[in-house]
Amino acid sequence: MDGSRRWRRKARRTVAPSWWWWCCWPLLLVLLASEISTAFGLDTWWQLGVHGFESWNNPQLYILGTQPICTQLKGLSAGQKRFCQRYHDHMPSIGRGAKFGIRECQWQFRMRRWNCSTVRDSSVFGPVISIASREAAFTHAISSAGVVYAISRSCREGDLASCGCSRARRPKNLHRDYIWGGCGDNIEYGYRFAKVFIDVREKEMNHPRKSDNLARMLMNLHNNEAGRKAVYNYAQVDCKCHGVSGSCAVTTCWQQLPTFRAIGDRLRDRYDGATQTKFNNRGTKLIRSNKRYNKPSKEDLIYFHDSPDYCHRNTKTGSFGTEGRVCNRNSRGTDGCNLMCCGRGYNTFKKKLVERCHCKFYWCCFVKCKTCERIIDVHTCK
Repeated sequence: MDGSRRWRRKARRTVAPSWWWWCCWPLLLVLLASEISTAFGLDTWWQLGVHGFESWNNPQLYILGTQPICTQLKGLSAGQKRFCQRYHDHMPSIGRGAKFGIRECQWQFRMRRWNCSTVRDSSVFGPVISIASREAAFTHAISSAGVVYAISRSCREGDLASCGCSRARRPKNLHRDYIWGGCGDNIEYGYRFAKVFIDVREKEMNHPRKSDNLARMLMNLHNNEAGRKAVYNYAQVDCKCHGVSGSCAVTTCWQQLPTFRAIGDRLRDRYDGATQTKFNNRGTKLIRSNKRYNKPSKEDLIYFHDSPDYCHRNTKTGSFGTEGRVCNRNSRGTDGCNLMCCGRGYNTFKKKLVERCHCKFYWCCFVKCKTCERIIDVHTCK
């Protein structure tokens, strides 16, 4: 009898692990896939700019009324989830910043072979970001700039508990009679917060020397900083006059963000002049591949691998191809049919365009327009 019990206990110890494995292996695969996608950057915080935070104030998003369920937000690394729990009021601003970056990226590249298209998966920009190319460099920079921009503006508008108006020092070249101290954009706080929140996901893992993962981490950190510098280093001074009957008796000035379009233009220029890099001899830092070019500054973008040509659809590289894209037959630039269509030629068809015309202002106060129609030629790549 005692031997029988011992046998059954031994059998349970032997069978239980096998039963547990067959029961739980699907869950293990899901968790492993999640960790892999986060490690290789396929699952990104940029999703916050796609899904939005319209329901962020929903009571269901809180645990016992104290903390948001940050663990359920896709794309956040472990460190970013901790920041979410501590600064949950910042998350809508981070989402807006990500959306700023996505929209600006699509505007800047709307006339190029790669047009910064988004996809319906956790990577937002598709497999293209897994390639350490110029395109990945730009997406990291513009997204980082978007967070600085959104957080800085939210501080000024009083949306965040831990910051307020800017406390920047008075510029030395400001007219001595002007008053410095209006409620300016808090770019200093936006820069510091964006640096910690965005870079923490890159610093959570240790990579061996000369590894592709280490190269990508260093590249991402550099380009994240370039995006933040594109905002921080170009703050402007805005002033307003005050006085009776429109007189300028008092002038108040404050710190102002540049327009996000100006930031996008600056980073697109950095994209065009990006520097290709390689490992140093120790395999711990990235240096320029060609010493004939200038050493990249903290405001410049860097990349590791050459970009695909984006001429043909390729699911592996994330290229949508240029077939069917509208091009400009008379342009020699990136929007021209010769470059956009990769030498394949183009199709032309007629399109009726309906628009307002012959507008006239009537006192007071409305504008009345007529509706005009015209036929235009539209060219699309073969």
